[in-house]
Amino acid sequence: MKPFFQLHNGLMREGPGTADDVAWALEVAKTPKAARMCDAGCGPGTDAVTLAKLRPAGTVHAIDTLRHFCVAARSRLSHLRERATVEQGDMAQITGPYDLIWSAGALYFIGVTEGLNAWVKQLAPGGRIAFSEPVLLRAPTEKVSEFWAEYPEITNYEGIVTRVRKAGCRVLDHRMIVGQGWANYYDPMQARINLLRPTASPELIEALDAGQWEIDQWRSAPEEFAYALLVVEPT
Repeated sequence: MKPFFQLHNGLMREGPGTADDVAWALEVAKTPKAARMCDAGCGPGTDAVTLAKLRPAGTVHAIDTLRHFCVAARSRLSHLRERATVEQGDMAQITGPYDLIWSAGALYFIGVTEGLNAWVKQLAPGGRIAFSEPVLLRAPTEKVSEFWAEYPEITNYEGIVTRVRKAGCRVLDHRMIVGQGWANYYDPMQARINLLRPTASPELIEALDAGQWEIDQWRSAPEEFAYALLVVEPT
């Protein structure tokens, strides 16, 4: 197993968030009881389980590009086999129609405007998209800029709204994912690092150090960046 997946093996999440964020988005989007839902960039499937739980008459199609996460998601959703499917594939190429497309911290891989342009075509009438996107809460310090060096497109909330409008969509509502949502991601990762480090190979040590650096950067500046969770619809 590659060092990255050794570190992430068994983690419930691959980004900040809570079950309450999913519930909030479903209510804002007025997602129907028997909704057809897609979890785009599903990671290990935790949010897909929540979607299915909160809409017990609905169906969930979860998709991710990485086989390791698809295996984890299938295991996590195995008790929902009649209502949930998992596909290894390109989330930019999903085919609907869907009443809700949910994407937690994954849309930035294809771009907010680009992804929304593709996804609005896969919505059922009245369908909505809920996604979370990294956001700066203030002018970035050097440390924060270093943290987001691999995503130079990060901007403030208004910058995200501009990208949404370029895709011909409007924001119904938004909330900031801070505090517990980030702890839900990083606390288990910290525990995993602590467990693996004593017997880790040099290659794994490198992955553990990268994960530890990420955790330490967030802990040093939790008030400087967040994830913005937006519910949008075509105009």
